[in-house]
Amino acid sequence: MTTLRTALAGTDGANRAAMLDRLAELADALDTARAGGGEKYVTRHHARGKLLPRERIELLLDRDAPFLELSPVAGFGTDFPVGASVVTGVGVVEGVECLIVANDPTVRGGAVNPWSLAKTRRAGEIALANRLPMVNLVESAGADLPSQADIFIPGGRVFRDLTRLSAAGVPTVSVVFGNATAGGAYVPGMSDYTIMIRDRSQVYLAGPPLVRMATGEVTDDESLGGAAMHATRSGLADFMAEDEPDGIRLARRCVRRLNWRKQGLPPRTADPAPPRYDPEELLDIASADLKVPFDPREVLARILDGSDFDEFKPAYGTALVTGWGELHGYPVGVLANARGVLFSEEAQKATQFIQLANATDTPLVFLQNTTGYMVGTEYEQRGIIKHGALMINAVSNSTVPHLTVNLGASYGAGNYGMCGRAYEPRFLFTWPNAKSAVMGPTQLAGVLSIVARQAAAARGRDYDEDSDAAMRMMVEQQIESQSGALFLSGRLYDDGVIDPRDTRTVLALALSATHNAPINGAKGFGVFRM
Repeated sequence: MTTLRTALAGTDGANRAAMLDRLAELADALDTARAGGGEKYVTRHHARGKLLPRERIELLLDRDAPFLELSPVAGFGTDFPVGASVVTGVGVVEGVECLIVANDPTVRGGAVNPWSLAKTRRAGEIALANRLPMVNLVESAGADLPSQADIFIPGGRVFRDLTRLSAAGVPTVSVVFGNATAGGAYVPGMSDYTIMIRDRSQVYLAGPPLVRMATGEVTDDESLGGAAMHATRSGLADFMAEDEPDGIRLARRCVRRLNWRKQGLPPRTADPAPPRYDPEELLDIASADLKVPFDPREVLARILDGSDFDEFKPAYGTALVTGWGELHGYPVGVLANARGVLFSEEAQKATQFIQLANATDTPLVFLQNTTGYMVGTEYEQRGIIKHGALMINAVSNSTVPHLTVNLGASYGAGNYGMCGRAYEPRFLFTWPNAKSAVMGPTQLAGVLSIVARQAAAARGRDYDEDSDAAMRMMVEQQIESQSGALFLSGRLYDDGVIDPRDTRTVLALALSATHNAPINGAKGFGVFRM
């Protein structure tokens, strides 16, 4: 292996200052999400002897086990609460990596809004792709009725996805802590194992008021859907717990009895060498100005085991760094943008490298910092479209796990070639400074200005320069705000905005999760246009 060397000494601190500003914004958003429905509703919930979703998760997990929370700022920048009234993530239960979904009843009773639906569905996708048993910690009032038009029809996929997990041999466990009403009732109803809590759990398609309106029957919560009824009469409850800790204990026992085995290979070493350089220095690397490229080898030197990296084709297509390393003992192939733009050489190099990774069943890590594929007459004539298509073909049809981190910019078709969200990486994370859009704000506003000028000239009209300046400013501000990391994460375009210093740990947890499923490379890639 070749040990990476650093050239980071002597930075002026501007990059670090800019990154710390973005991290402060992230911390504020995370604090808002963790506050749930606010102090009033949290206090009321605790007064009823009930735990908060993260407290339930903490009891469920093995002692001192990490929890990789996913989409923590879902809903940011929308009319819905930050965090989207549900907590999702990957954690270890009885030695088994599980995908955990926990409703937050302090936010509108845990009602499902469009973003909590999207967040829950993403959790299901991750569970299925990575063969992770799913544990649902249920307490939900069903759909958020004012937004039912955006929930009802697509919401059925959550229940379909649960049954597909079961059919794929991926177990599902539900613990019901309170109400599970209407659509919420189908989560325990479609789980492999269901646990209810005496005098607490209430699972029914319609509560007593709606039953009376629909049928005229007068009934009560316990007779209609209480834990004792479901444990003794309907058979919906497989286990009846005495209280919340007991319900979580039973969930842990269910997971223990799954006889679960990971199907991917274990790490090559149980005690991997840490990087040779301080991860604190990751705050100094990403450029405060996204137009200024930076060397991704500086990042690799601080996340790969022993800072060891065997670079592939180092003298060819130098705007893209490719090579092999290990991360917490897991072999990985890396594709990392070095100078933003992707030329034909970079696209061809990436295509070959992706094929090699699939031939050796090696997961791929994409470190994005790209402005897209090169444009212009010379590059079109040299075949940039077909070469970019080679790379996108390879990314699309590769079957080894892909893990993507946006370190800076992710613009245009470069987002596609570097395995953006549309190309279904197993996990995708973003640094807080990163941006993503069809193109940069200045470029996009400039294109609109050129088109408007040409339209005015075609009609024989004078062009209003003052209106043009105002339009460009408005468009640049809009794109700037809509391309930021928190805005995009709020819309589930990644699986979370992370502190750069946590990159190695986050990728290691994600890699470990992917190894629950077999790691098999693609046997074919379709037709490559040469």
